[in-house]
Amino acid sequence: MATFEQFWSRKTLLGLALGQFLSLLITSTGFTSSLLAKKGINAPTSQSFLNYVFLAIVYGIIVLYRREALKAKWYYYILLGLVDVEANFLVVKAYQYTSLTSVMLLDCWSIPCVMLFTWIFLKTKYGFKKVTGVVVCIAGLVLVVFSDVHAGDRAGGSNPSIGDILVIAGATLYAVSNVSEEFLVKNADRVELMAMLGLFGGIISAIQISILERNELKSIHWSAGAVLPFVGFAVAMFMFYSLVPVLLKINGSTMLNLSLLTSDMWAVLIRIFAYHEKVDWMYYVAFGAVVVGLIIYSGGDGDENQDPHHVAEDASQRQHDEEATSGKS
Repeated sequence: MATFEQFWSRKTLLGLALGQFLSLLITSTGFTSSLLAKKGINAPTSQSFLNYVFLAIVYGIIVLYRREALKAKWYYYILLGLVDVEANFLVVKAYQYTSLTSVMLLDCWSIPCVMLFTWIFLKTKYGFKKVTGVVVCIAGLVLVVFSDVHAGDRAGGSNPSIGDILVIAGATLYAVSNVSEEFLVKNADRVELMAMLGLFGGIISAIQISILERNELKSIHWSAGAVLPFVGFAVAMFMFYSLVPVLLKINGSTMLNLSLLTSDMWAVLIRIFAYHEKVDWMYYVAFGAVVVGLIIYSGGDGDENQDPHHVAEDASQRQHDEEATSGKS
């Protein structure tokens, strides 16, 4: 039985707070993306390119200053960069074809994918409490979808079937990217990860832009109204990418994906207080459900998410301490 101290440990509170800050950053990228879409700018790869450039410059300088050999194989970072670029591309592209509600619901597909991949490749174990937390979080998001339908806010897209397929594919790639980052940040180095992801993500993005978005960029009238959302998106994404490895190391990729479920709900709260819009009462219930699910997940079954190697090391250390104590007595 988990105690109050286990639920409200420093690790739990830090994970919850950091997860919600990341969720707010994702919310801000959504607002800048929608602002660009309203201006008729549809260049998803170009939006992410500047973020990769920032990562490569900032963290690349640190890596060069260290003058240390890479702790992970360079081709791992090429594959991660490719997966990450295409995940961003597919999900942003989906907004052109399907509704926001569909994207919100189908994006949840990344959560079972992350749990499956971490269970298979990282040997992460999920007990009853963590599974319960996941179910409660997803139930909260489903309430948001029902709220949209109930309030008559669901807007169709030009081709929902294509849009939904793009979201599912993008969510699957997000899961692969998150699990890969969790592995690398725990077995390599966070700064190295960010530098290499920025380098190869930028190269892959540049190639893709030259093939798919060259004409789109030429047609854009680069006024302040177009440049500022681009830069704002890149800054928010840079902060998001910089902090994601921290949460991955503390709580893992499943906690990251669960935390990001609240991004749509933060967007609703911003609409309420900034634009004085009215929303359905189910949004408040849904937000509460996701928060409760996050607390259950992050506070329950504390030891089950540890790496077996580390658990063995801890047990060996405890045995050594006990022998030392008994020897002194």
